[in-house]
Amino acid sequence: MPLKDLQKQVDDWTGQYRPQYWPPHENLARLAEEVGELAREINHLYGQKKKKASEPEGDLGQEIVDVLFTLICLANSHDLDLDKEWQKLIAEKLNLRDKDRYDRK
Repeated sequence: MPLKDLQKQVDDWTGQYRPQYWPPHENLARLAEEVGELAREINHLYGQKKKKASEPEGDLGQEIVDVLFTLICLANSHDLDLDKEWQKLIAEKLNLRDKDRYDRK
């Protein structure tokens, strides 16, 4: 699914609320919170800090899409075209900035 379709889904859903998007600093705080929840889940899965028996089962996929949803809200609130931004990133990574950065297979 193209990013523009994801952006539209988010825009359609948030369009029923006021304000439609949180102010940038609130969105950033929410993003930090969501990334923290993702980090906690990864730590439970792969780190030394395991979940307590009383804690519910986590869902890594849902934690990742929570971060994505929040990023899309931030992009939408700034009228950014994520498909366009993604293409710029990939072009730069493949052809400029990281072209020789990593060992090739």
